[in-house]
Amino acid sequence: MQSTKSFKSQLEKYYVNAMMDIIGRGLVVASQVDPEIQQEIQGFPEGLIFSMSVFPHGPEFRAQVTAQHQLILLQSKQQSVDLNIRFKHLHHAFMVFSFQESTAQAFANDRMIADGELSYAIRLVRCLNKMEATILPKALASLAVKAYPQHLNFKEKISLAGNIYFKIAQSYWKRSA
Repeated sequence: MQSTKSFKSQLEKYYVNAMMDIIGRGLVVASQVDPEIQQEIQGFPEGLIFSMSVFPHGPEFRAQVTAQHQLILLQSKQQSVDLNIRFKHLHHAFMVFSFQESTAQAFANDRMIADGELSYAIRLVRCLNKMEATILPKALASLAVKAYPQHLNFKEKISLAGNIYFKIAQSYWKRSA
């Protein structure tokens, strides 16, 4: 029985790690191509560093707001963060990233904490929600976000999602080249 739990825990860790990477890259790309997310990023001060992580030393991504008010991923964990959205346990992150619980529901259930300026956390969650609503099929996105945006028409969704997916894929190619 112990080995089954350990195996499940390892699978959850690999899955959450992969999703953290995809979400980090997705936010960076969305800050370049999505007008609604670009508008949200304008509300962050230049140089702001935020992260999403799993307590205590689990998977994480860090991003910084540039002078052009776009996001870049940070490879180094040397810099201190201004805002950290933290899952209290790996399984809580797995529940959110496997669309069994929305981000809003995870906050409501006290599975996540925002350490930093609350207004920035709310802004970041809006960016995450818009990105998820854009890149996920509507059935999955409806599980991931509190309210699916009604103004997101199919043509806009396909165009933005295709652009985001393409640029995420490019970011993996650039890293391996």
